[in-house]
Amino acid sequence: MKEFNYHLPYQTLDFTKPANRYLYRIGRGEQGVLLVQPYTNDICQHWRFKTPTAARKSAAMIYAMFQNFIEQKDFIGADMARKFLEMGFTRARRYANHHTGRKYNPDLTLRPQETDHATCHYAKSATIFLKYRRMAADNQTYQFMRKAWRSNE
Repeated sequence: MKEFNYHLPYQTLDFTKPANRYLYRIGRGEQGVLLVQPYTNDICQHWRFKTPTAARKSAAMIYAMFQNFIEQKDFIGADMARKFLEMGFTRARRYANHHTGRKYNPDLTLRPQETDHATCHYAKSATIFLKYRRMAADNQTYQFMRKAWRSNE
């Protein structure tokens, strides 16, 4: 597996152009989720997790975008949508565990986990995003496209 390349000029790269598509790397987890244009801008405008209602609407919209990318046979778009679903889960969990969003104190000691980390609104948002992220990751067409892309990296 090739690592995600953080050294590309992402500000000027358009990954919808055939000449640039080969530069995309899946990476690990949600690497590059905020870099790959125009997908980042298109998907990010729908990404919300502060309340379960917002998370439900957001995750459903991003999953619909994922399905559209799959139908268009656009692996990069589908992978980016999956990464945003994953990031919705991880960020909501971060805020569930630490309502300030900060895991560490200024002295670099670990902040204690919130007492309501499993039941607060952020935890509910995380569960919503996780459900959609699993549906995306388990999609047979996506898995086939991912395996094909990996073999060409």
